[in-house]
Amino acid sequence: MATTSTSGTGCPVYLGANVFGDRWTLLILRDMMLHGRKTYGEFLEAGEGISTNILASRLRSLEEEGVVWRRQDPQNRRSFHYGLTEKGMDLIPLLLEIIRWTGRHFSMNQARTDLVRRIETDRDGLVAEIRDRALSITAG
Repeated sequence: MATTSTSGTGCPVYLGANVFGDRWTLLILRDMMLHGRKTYGEFLEAGEGISTNILASRLRSLEEEGVVWRRQDPQNRRSFHYGLTEKGMDLIPLLLEIIRWTGRHFSMNQARTDLVRRIETDRDGLVAEIRDRALSITAG
């Protein structure tokens, strides 16, 4: 994944897409935001079939960009926990808007339809809930 340090035109879409513009990165962020996943193994088991090299690359890029933090697991010194930084939490509305857009244009199961409804009726509450969960992971 490219770094966001420079762009010939300085286009904000270009710069942002370099940080979060591929499906694997968005799915990792989704897993952190909506499912509370925080370990490499949890991301691998998410169900989309991300390969280990892609997962490692995306986590490293997100950490380098300051979107996620990485800390050694206090229970297992060979493992790490990942979580959203403030910069990462600023992406919550973006992810929710992608979900809302998808819900308007694609059929989804009931749980996902319920999530879209929640985004449309209690967006601020949902954002606050996700931020609180992310902050609790940071504090823990």
